[in-house]
Amino acid sequence: MEKFQAAMVLGGVGDALGYRKGRWESCISGARIQKELSDLGGLGVLKLDEDHWPLSDGALMHMTTAEALVTDYWCLEDLYRELVRLYVEAMICLQGRAPDPNTVEGCVNLKPNNFLLAWHTPFNEKGSGNGAASKAMCVGMRYWQPERLDNLIEVSIEAGRMTHNHPIGFLGSLCTALFASYAVQGKPLVKWACDLMTVIPKAEEYCRKTIRHMAEYQETWFYFEAKWQFYLEERGLEDSQSKPVFPEHYDAEETDKMYKRWSSEGCPGRRGHDAPMIAYDALLASGSNWEELCKRAMLHGGESSTTGLIAGCLYGLLYGLSQVPAGLYQTLDRRDKLEDLGAKLYRASSTEK
Repeated sequence: MEKFQAAMVLGGVGDALGYRKGRWESCISGARIQKELSDLGGLGVLKLDEDHWPLSDGALMHMTTAEALVTDYWCLEDLYRELVRLYVEAMICLQGRAPDPNTVEGCVNLKPNNFLLAWHTPFNEKGSGNGAASKAMCVGMRYWQPERLDNLIEVSIEAGRMTHNHPIGFLGSLCTALFASYAVQGKPLVKWACDLMTVIPKAEEYCRKTIRHMAEYQETWFYFEAKWQFYLEERGLEDSQSKPVFPEHYDAEETDKMYKRWSSEGCPGRRGHDAPMIAYDALLASGSNWEELCKRAMLHGGESSTTGLIAGCLYGLLYGLSQVPAGLYQTLDRRDKLEDLGAKLYRASSTEK
């Protein structure tokens, strides 16, 4: 249970750090961000509080998804109706936190009063953003067992396309849910990306069964796979056995350059494919070193709140809180709620239905 709680809390820490009330999330230079952190005294002396380091929209949507997952639903359709209700209500809480436009547009199209079609949103050719990926780690925590992979695939896709009905968007939610399940299972980190490639065809098969938007999906589906295949080749991970290959010189500026190469429009972490990719790469490069993870996942140029949220959550599942300075989480915005959701997710994941 402690690691589930740590995952929710450290997801919030990573989000708040990368966001810094919008200041660092909108900065394109990791070197500048890390210089500002140094001027503040470094991670060891920071005290994150809700006034100066609030959670961003991404962390609030992750919490909202978790709230639905810990309710006593009888079938997945009931879960989806609860997600729709909570997502629509959450729009009020996101005001003032520069919410992801895809999320807002998706929630406008949700139909909480339509029993049969509540979660059926139209295909969105602009719905490739990172918002689906950043709210789905809790899906992997809820359905982490290998024998529940079908549930994980379905729930992560449906939750993802409620707000991001585009393959690059909702495959991002599949990816982060899958990585969270791998972390709970204790699967070696080096295998995660390769195993993701074996699950994507199952996701495509599920989408075909639902007979929704497959013609539109086909045009962009390959892009997500191609980007991840490129990443595997770049890091030398095609066989999932080798150690990842990193450049000898890999400071903040080089990291920013690398992340930009993976992005689709020069803003690292903005899309559903590269936000999980950056978080995963940061975990590979950092191991259990929290400070190193922060440099690579929370303090880079680009959408650092999203990559920080994903990386922090996965780190918590892998390593817990022991190496994280207490000031980063003791007064964290909504910490009690995050811990409570972590405990409830643990209990829900242990109960067969």
